[in-house]
Amino acid sequence: MKLSTLLVISLCLFASYNSYAAEKTVIRIGVQASGTVDWELSAFQENPQTDFQLEIQHLANAEAGKIALQSGAVDMIVSDWIWVSSLRATGSDFTFYPYSDTSGALVVAENSPIHSIKDLNGKRLGIAGGELDKNWLLLQALAQQEQLDLNASVEKVFGAPPLINEQIKQNRVDAALTYWHFAARLEAQGYRQIIDGRGILKGLGIQEAVPSLGYVFKESWANSHKQALNDFFKASKQAKNQLCTSDAAWQKIIPLTKVDDLPTQSKLRQRYCEGNIEHWGKQEQQAAGRIYAILHTLSNKQLTGNADALQPGTFWSAE
Repeated sequence: MKLSTLLVISLCLFASYNSYAAEKTVIRIGVQASGTVDWELSAFQENPQTDFQLEIQHLANAEAGKIALQSGAVDMIVSDWIWVSSLRATGSDFTFYPYSDTSGALVVAENSPIHSIKDLNGKRLGIAGGELDKNWLLLQALAQQEQLDLNASVEKVFGAPPLINEQIKQNRVDAALTYWHFAARLEAQGYRQIIDGRGILKGLGIQEAVPSLGYVFKESWANSHKQALNDFFKASKQAKNQLCTSDAAWQKIIPLTKVDDLPTQSKLRQRYCEGNIEHWGKQEQQAAGRIYAILHTLSNKQLTGNADALQPGTFWSAE
């Protein structure tokens, strides 16, 4: 075969490959640097069969992500379904697909006299977030079942998760209600978990595992890119499974955790993997509606907005 003929064939194949690559849907995803979503995206395997191409934009915090999504700077972020429902109540078409059901936890020192929620009476409680933190609201609901008004009976200290961790380490608070990865760090240092988000929900009569966080994106955008989005969700699930079953895969993302000691790395991995979504269907979505009703009442509509019920379309379906 002549050299000129080979050149033409090579150019045609190159053009064909570029054309195929150009046809892939670009998914612009906004993530917090070193967050667990970043772990998964780093574990994604290159697969020429997928219908998407990722464009990752690192963001400073959760609020920056919400702004980026609403302004159209990104196509997707990870957030919660309460926020999605509140947006849909105002006419927006954002929707939610589950990512993790790992939740926060109530943690105390190993030698603490606190062994139950009732023992919080008269104690100093560090709370990650603010008055509208979902873990705090739901913990109050559970305490009410035991005739304990936490709002009135504990000394509340609100702050960012790192600050709350420091407060309990310095004995400035007696217990810490904080996000899961900060609770895991404390557990690895010998602190004791009293109850986590799942335990709180079970105490409130909600047995289903309801994801706390998920991918959030516009429904109109999703309906135009269903194949790419489904491919992305499959890749995300595979990456999480790989991080939880392969030590080699986990070792690769350890630098992203910014943790040097093995006990903390192990506890982070354990809690992260406990958040794997096993079931997501009608029952879980109905349970989310019951959680919404509790939060709507306890927050006096401040967290959920005025809508009395979870808005239709809050949860995305490819069907």
